[in-house]
Amino acid sequence: MARIGVEQSLTNISEALRERGHDVVEIRSEADAQGCDYCVLTGMDSNVMGMQDVSTQGSVIEANGLSADEVCRQIDQRTGQSQ
Repeated sequence: MARIGVEQSLTNISEALRERGHDVVEIRSEADAQGCDYCVLTGMDSNVMGMQDVSTQGSVIEANGLSADEVCRQIDQRTGQSQ
């Protein structure tokens, strides 16, 4: 299963991913994202100043406007799993 970093405020998504067997890490700082295959973020503070610093080599999923099931489906599609 994938190692997925999830922003601290997205507990419903964290729980849904854990139920599917993923290794979920809570992201509180940039260091927490290291080693994650995917990072799920709210997108609330994404690139406000037009600057980007890459803190992970994994894919980033912006959860703004998505349900927990939709986020899980995106990860399943990217990992080639189906639930």
